[in-house]
Amino acid sequence: MVRVCQKKYDIIEINRIKEVKVLRKWWIIFFALLFVTSGCSQWPNEQKEVIPKDLHIVSIGDSLTQGVGDSSNSGGYIPYLEQRLEQLDSVNDAQFENYGIKGNRTDQLLDRLDEKEVQQAIQESDVVVITIGGNDVMKVFKDNFMKLRIEEFEREQELYEERLHKIIQTVREQNKETGIVLIGLYNPFREVFGDVKEVKEIMRDWNAASKSIVEEYERTSFVAVDDIFQNPQENLLYKDQFHPNDRGYELIAERIFETIEGKELEKLTNRKIIYVNEDSV
Repeated sequence: MVRVCQKKYDIIEINRIKEVKVLRKWWIIFFALLFVTSGCSQWPNEQKEVIPKDLHIVSIGDSLTQGVGDSSNSGGYIPYLEQRLEQLDSVNDAQFENYGIKGNRTDQLLDRLDEKEVQQAIQESDVVVITIGGNDVMKVFKDNFMKLRIEEFEREQELYEERLHKIIQTVREQNKETGIVLIGLYNPFREVFGDVKEVKEIMRDWNAASKSIVEEYERTSFVAVDDIFQNPQENLLYKDQFHPNDRGYELIAERIFETIEGKELEKLTNRKIIYVNEDSV
């Protein structure tokens, strides 16, 4: 009798072990399917490895790119932006090439985009940063100073928009993968014209047009800076009362960084620089 009971117990135990194995197998299959269908390449607690990459940035445009007003003559906003970019875990070395020339308008920048040196730099770039448009506005002031009318700015704005389109298209023809960042205009005429409504409207309209054009293209970003220079409590202009001073350039660089960091930089670099949310690492 004891032998029969023992045999029944053994059979029950064997069946229980089989059921546990089957159940374990189905749990493994369930979690495997859950992992695959979730699209994850890592387990939840596994940290994403960051591989820092060099970032090649070409700066083209006018005096704001050249850095007029920068007491160190080191390129205006560039050294500040370089420092901020290199603080990112995903960036090893931010390398800048500066092709800014004081006084350049959109028509002159278009001519310079035909220069072999500039073309080669763009072809090797990850991002192209552009400052342009301020001298286009200034030309209208100079040519019509004694008879300034809104219509003159509107007429020139149409030409500016056409040339800005051409600038972006030309850069893309030279490097279809590069990101393009356009820095907006600020009003340097406050000391001369004060808060004249018409001048504020002109700068607003030109910036709005620039932003709208940039947004028509992929992997582009518009950086608004006009509000930075509206603070009456802080002097951000050089002694010529037109170009930024050191602090002005520092704030421009900070605004550029704030605009392009994170997912935006990943988009601009066509995923060469991968965004890593440090809070989740």
